[in-house]
Order: sequence, then structure tokens, then C-alpha cells
Amino acid sequence: MDQFIGKGGKREEIMELSVPLFAVFGYDGVSMRDVAAVCGLTPAALYYHFSHKEDLYLEVVAHAFREKSAALLIKLKDSDSPWVQLENFITNLAHLAAKDEDFLRLMQWVRLDSEEMRQQKLVTHVFKDLFLAVHALVAKLNSRYDPYMLSMSIIHLVLIPFEGKKIRKFMPGYRPEHDQPDVLARHVIDLLRMGLFEYRTSD
Repeated sequence: MDQFIGKGGKREEIMELSVPLFAVFGYDGVSMRDVAAVCGLTPAALYYHFSHKEDLYLEVVAHAFREKSAALLIKLKDSDSPWVQLENFITNLAHLAAKDEDFLRLMQWVRLDSEEMRQQKLVTHVFKDLFLAVHALVAKLNSRYDPYMLSMSIIHLVLIPFEGKKIRKFMPGYRPEHDQPDVLARHVIDLLRMGLFEYRTSD
């Protein structure tokens, strides 16, 4: 017998239960039968809610990203100062990455996905609004750097240390405080403050 009742609520719960599966195994490593088993559904019941795996996967990524994106966008509006807005964004992104390992791993799999059309759908329908907000913010900083490249650099300066946390602790010079989101955020912010307005010697 199926575990859930009511199509709307069932879709939400299926997506919630699917996040850890896709976070661990990625798109190619998860089958609809795997999802059905985790959700306590028959495969036929799962297909009633999601017609194919790609549909489910896209909805799962959107579900995982939506709430976090909304919180980050709100923090971008907490001040009239672009620098304060940027510091708020970096700090909150660092805390998000430190707190939600499933989300972080899911985003890693998204970037590794070799299916270009699937990635394009995610950018268009899931990631674009947040990226445009960061792009617009860094464009206000009046630095010499391309806003697109600067936006990508900022996001990855925050996320990559958390993605590499397990191996990073074996690197020479590692200290436990490096894992603290506020420490990483302050490092990235200071790095940007020192580097954004430095004169570039080459184009």
C-alpha cells in the first residue's frame, strides 16, 4: 500500500525524499524503482506523479534550490550598500553550504551532468534568477572585472572549499577553524576587497 495520500502533498514528499538519493548517486545512479522504494510507493504509483526520471530529477533540483535561493535573494536586499549586500550574500551562502551537505552534493552532480539540454533547463528555470541578482550586484561595484566572470568566481570561491572538505583536511596547513562558514566568508570578502580594485597589468 502506498505511504502517502493526496497528489499535491505526495509530489512534495517524493521530491524531499529523492534529494538524498540524487545527492549521493547523481542522475545516472538513481532509477525510478530506487525512488519508489525510498518513498514506499509502487513504480506505477510513482509514474502517476512523475512521467519519467528526468521530469522527477528537474523537479527535485528545483525543490532543493528554491527555498535556499529565496533566502539568499532576501539577504541581497538588506542594505543599500553593494558591498554590504555582497558580504551578506557570501556569508549566507557559506552557511548554507556548511549546513546542508545533501544540497551541496546535489549541486556537484548537477555541474557534472553531461546532458547539455538538462543543464540548460535547470539554468533557465532554476538557477538564472539568483545568478542575475549576483551579476547585477557585482556590476555596481565599479571594478575592472567582467561581472559574469566575477559572479562565477565569487560563487565558486565559497562553494569549492566545502565541496572539498573531506580531502582538504589532509592538506598541509589545515586548521579546524577553516571549516567554519564565517571564517571562510571573511577570507573571501577580504580577498575580494584587496583584489577587486587593484590595477590589472594585463588584459
